Order: sequence, then C-alpha cells, then structure tokens
Amino acid sequence: MRGRTAIHAWLMLAPALVLLFAFTHYPAVATFWNSLYSTPRGRRPSVWVGADNYLALMDDPVFLKALVNNLVYAAATIPLSVGLALAMALWVNGKVRGRTALRIAYFTPTVLPMIAVANLWLFFYTPDYGLLDRITRALLGWGPTNWIGSAETALGAMIAVAVWKEAGFFMIFYLAALQAVPPNLHEAAAIEGASRARVFWRVTLPLLGPTTIFVLVNAVINGFRLVDHVIVMTRGGPDNATALLLTYVYEIGFRFWDTATAAAVTVVLLVLLGATAALQWLLGERRVHYR
Repeated sequence: MRGRTAIHAWLMLAPALVLLFAFTHYPAVATFWNSLYSTPRGRRPSVWVGADNYLALMDDPVFLKALVNNLVYAAATIPLSVGLALAMALWVNGKVRGRTALRIAYFTPTVLPMIAVANLWLFFYTPDYGLLDRITRALLGWGPTNWIGSAETALGAMIAVAVWKEAGFFMIFYLAALQAVPPNLHEAAAIEGASRARVFWRVTLPLLGPTTIFVLVNAVINGFRLVDHVIVMTRGGPDNATALLLTYVYEIGFRFWDTATAAAVTVVLLVLLGATAALQWLLGERRVHYR
C-alpha cells in the first residue's frame, strides 16, 4: 500500500518536476558548461577555455560598470519598492474613503506591460515639455533637465520607473497578509495601552514576516532581471550609465554574438541571485514566525 502511495505521489509530481528540470535546472547547467568554451566563429568550432571567459570579465570595464550599476539599482529598488508596498497596504487596509479606488490605482501599474510603462515614462522624462520638467519648473524653478540623457540622473530615473511598477504588485501580498492578522491581537494590545506604533512593531510586523521574506526574494530577483524599461528607454546609455547585467548579456549575446561571454555573465548573475536568496532565507528564518 505504501509503495502504491509513493508511486502515485511521484506521478503527481512528475509534470512539475519535468518542467522545472527542462526550463530551470538544465538551462542553468548548460549555460555554465557553455561558459567554459569559446564562442564558435564561422567554421571555427568552440574549444575548451576553462575559466578564461571569467578572467576576461574582470578586465572588461563595461562588465564592471554594469555590475556596479546593477548592485546600486538593486540596493535602491529593493528597499524602496518593499517599503512603499507596505506603506500602501497599511493605508488601503484602514478605514479610508475611496479605499477600493485607491487599491485599484496602486495596483494598476502592475498590470501594464513594461513596454507601455517605458513609453509612458519616456514622455514624463522628456526635457522641457515632459510632465516631470513641468512640475519641477513650476514648483522649484528648474530649467529643462535631460533626465535619461545625463549620466548623473539616468540610473535614478530607471530606479523610479522600477519602483513605480513593482510596489503595487508587492502591496497585494502585504494587503492579503494584513487581512489575515487576527483583530483580537490588536484589540488586546490596545487594551494594554500600547500605542499604534508599538502595535505595528511588536504585533503586526512580526506576523508579516513570512510575507516579507517572500516579497524580498521576489524583489531581489526583480532587481537583477527587470530591465525591459532600460532597454526601451536608454539601451544602457548614456556612456553605460544605465547598463545592467542583463542589458550587457543582451548586447554581448545578441548584438555581438559572443555567446561564451554572455553565458559567463549569466552564470555570475545566477551566483549573485542564489547567494542573496540563501542569505535572506538563513537570516530571515531566525526572525520569522509561522502560525
């Protein structure tokens, strides 16, 4: 009987395991293997080069610039999008007028295609007659600013687009978690005389721990993979100011057809994501309480 149950369980799991292996594990292993070979050129086949592709990356200033940009991009988008999502969820979970309209407004950017979002923000960032320049000129008296054409402001402009796009998506998870918090816990804390801030830090936030871990893992992944708007708006410019690891992979792999270097950069990206996710789980699990 136990054997039949085990067979039935494996048969139920088989479709998911096949898809996971075919579209996740096998491509990762194949990419690593390809990164150890040179790029085939015409009639010249690829040859084993070992770690040469990785050593070449260390001497590539564009790769190093893209790596630093991506770390800054992730370090900014992750806390901003998660913090804003939590604030919005707390706001629309309360008894406010137009709560349904607010929820729809906050979630709307999430359902928009990234290409449409990029084109929308291209209008916002247009010098002189764009929405952002009109606001800054009216309130602060600033002149025309080339937000995505200047190396000093281009990466920040891309970060703003990503946060605007992601925060509403993460808000949905926080809103669902807030609605699952038992109201009697807040009532008991209020009876004991706890302030709203203390109730949030001591009651609400710890109960949101599992959701926060889930949201953080997704935010980290998005911080290294959400680059559609960068390709559409700046293509990594000006002067590689907005070049990220995936834009670098796109340029090297599809424009210059250097598949070996592109595979090496992809492996570096996978290692970064894996290490960050593992660190999050190891540190977060100690402070997360599951009910």
